[in-house]
Amino acid sequence: MGGRVNRRLTVLQVVPALHGGGVERSTLEVAAELVRLGHRSLVISGGGRLVPELLSAGSEHVCWPVGRKSPLTLRLIPRLRRLLLREGVDILHARSRMPAWVAWLAWRGMAPGRRPHFITTVHGLNSVNVYSAVMLKGERIIAVSGSVRDFVLQHYPRVEPECISVIPRGVDPSVFAPDYRPDAAWLADWYRQYPQLQNSYLLTLPGRVSRRKGLADFLEIIAALKTRGVPVHGLVVGEFSQGTALPGRKLQEKIACLGLGETITFTGYRYDVREIMATSCVVLSLSLLPEAFGRTVNEALSLQVPVAGYAHGGVGEQLARHFPAGAVTPGDTEAMVDRLLAWHAEPPAMQGVNAYTLTDMLAHTLALYHSL
Repeated sequence: MGGRVNRRLTVLQVVPALHGGGVERSTLEVAAELVRLGHRSLVISGGGRLVPELLSAGSEHVCWPVGRKSPLTLRLIPRLRRLLLREGVDILHARSRMPAWVAWLAWRGMAPGRRPHFITTVHGLNSVNVYSAVMLKGERIIAVSGSVRDFVLQHYPRVEPECISVIPRGVDPSVFAPDYRPDAAWLADWYRQYPQLQNSYLLTLPGRVSRRKGLADFLEIIAALKTRGVPVHGLVVGEFSQGTALPGRKLQEKIACLGLGETITFTGYRYDVREIMATSCVVLSLSLLPEAFGRTVNEALSLQVPVAGYAHGGVGEQLARHFPAGAVTPGDTEAMVDRLLAWHAEPPAMQGVNAYTLTDMLAHTLALYHSL
């Protein structure tokens, strides 16, 4: 086994795009670790803002529209098959459904003795259908949480449990350090942009914004705290999903109806979410449907910032393991308001709160590659 562990691997990860988000960040983290350990890292995606970071860490990028949901995307199958042979790929790792269909069909059409090993990562609790089932065709399947593993086994009973490895997403504790504080220059610039945030009880809702992320609940929680005399300010950090327009008439009407015109701030996409969370009093997770994991919850806990979240899916799993005080029944906005009122009066103790680490995630992922 020792000889195999030291063998130089060529690993190809396939994702729709590299714009930002948990799937993309995990792709870059694994790619950088492969290069650091002397392996060769390739990524196929439709491009995006994270490509320069990928390249600067030593990976190679192939820009193909593998995430486009169109029958025409299947024309990439023979091209991918040729690339796998030409580049001598050892591990083909698919992280999303449309790219996984291209990858699996290319892989299946190769002679068993000449094709790479095929791995999939299930990053989401996807709809249960034939289209999603491609994520379970890997020789080994990575689930980003125990909740994902349970979901897969419940809805796809033909999957062998031993084929699934639970590898939670992790954070670098030297980056998301418990004692981390943004520097003076960042703070000065931040408060120049958003002077309304100073001296407030800042509640932050990070991540791509959509109705499913609990935006309506967030507004109601902020309004309830405001009526109870809390100097609260609600901060929404992230770009809006398609169909959730900003400034969106209905959204603006709700904000106006609740009297929150001066109490809610939308930042759009930001590169400095770490700094923003570190200056927050509480980070919230209010997804109406269970999430597979919840990266920002893990990051905030690593920073020792209190997290209050709806306790289902991967978020509930993290809170139960690392910070039970933050768990709230999904959809119970009154309980969430009561929790935040108590924390405003007396912030919760955060000493000793842990989070899933990047080191563990990378070690387990590389071990899985080598085991094949």
